[in-house]
Amino acid sequence: MLPLRHSQRPPLSKVSRTGKPVAMENVHPVKEDSVQTKRSPSSPQGGAKKRSAFGDITNANKNQQLLQKKKEGQKAVVKKTRNVAVNGVSKNNEINIKRAPRKVPISEVVVEVVKEEKVSNEEVKAEPEVETVVEQVLPPDVEDIDKDSLEDPYSNSEYAMDIFYYMREREEKFVLSNYMESQADISKEMRSILVDWMVEVQENFEMNHETLYLAVKLVDHYLSVAVVAREKLQLIGSTAVLIASKFEERCPPCLDDFLYICDDAYKREELVEMEMEILQKLAFDLNIPISYRFLRRFGKCAHASMETLTLARYICELTLQEYDFVQESASKLAASCLLLALKMKDLGGWTATLQHYSGYQAMDLFPLVKRLNFLLMCQPNEKLKAVRNKYLHRVFFEVAKLPPLDVLKLEESLQS
Repeated sequence: MLPLRHSQRPPLSKVSRTGKPVAMENVHPVKEDSVQTKRSPSSPQGGAKKRSAFGDITNANKNQQLLQKKKEGQKAVVKKTRNVAVNGVSKNNEINIKRAPRKVPISEVVVEVVKEEKVSNEEVKAEPEVETVVEQVLPPDVEDIDKDSLEDPYSNSEYAMDIFYYMREREEKFVLSNYMESQADISKEMRSILVDWMVEVQENFEMNHETLYLAVKLVDHYLSVAVVAREKLQLIGSTAVLIASKFEERCPPCLDDFLYICDDAYKREELVEMEMEILQKLAFDLNIPISYRFLRRFGKCAHASMETLTLARYICELTLQEYDFVQESASKLAASCLLLALKMKDLGGWTATLQHYSGYQAMDLFPLVKRLNFLLMCQPNEKLKAVRNKYLHRVFFEVAKLPPLDVLKLEESLQS
């Protein structure tokens, strides 16, 4: 049976004080304004009533009423009543009042305080105002890379130096140790396969590169404080991508998407539980410095083209799969990748501008640059193809096809 419409429903009855039912036809209907105050603009009753933002929450209305009462009290005439002496009590009160010391009116105290404040303010104004403008003095042969981007509000040029100094300080907090020694059920090869799969996930969902780098960092830091079984390794990787996407992406994928990419190997409850476990182990501190952000900054210092910067990113992304580069700091790894890309493109070396903004001298980067070049010379593993196939695409200028430098040629180029 279908429900009756509003027009077809019988009138409800109302019980009077005597207990007898009264028909609702004779009773005036209650206004809906008193029953329902919130209405959407599209509702038949119309939009919500306007009111002050803090009228119902704060004591604004009460304060206004008190002020009105005070004003009315000041205008009212105070009637003086004559005291009647009762058994000599009034005479004693008069004697006590004469003996009591004279109280200073509050108005006189306020006037004196105001006068003192005026005098002090005049003294402050009398002093000459000196405006101090702090200008950044750069060393010779160092370019101000943030000068041209002052008009761009998204570049944060005024705070860029402070931001990267802060990130350099935070690197010391996130130094990783050789945690594979405490892992009995997983190995370096398993981690490399997991990262290779995470690269494919990032590419399929078209997420930012920052999400991939942060997800790998989350996996490493979690494995450094927790001993896990190999059956949970993919669950840890997918959960790390989920957390990183919430931190970095504007529109992160939903939880069901991550269950789908795992081929329904895990349940929804397991993914949520692992997310809570990772966040608690890392104390909810997710702002981990990643090399991708430093690489963008250093590429701006070198005025690197998009092709050269993509080559440096390719080298840096290859290190994500290699466990031997886990202990390297993000800023030093980014600087070494850019220096190797500059050498491969024959675009010069480490300039004074790069040294100033990165904080590294060229000699500090030589050992790591040689290791990175050796990584490019190694034959690619058949199980680890995601990064190389990704950068073979013409969107990434096919930088994966570029041959690595010869060891002797690289040595000569670094020493020159």
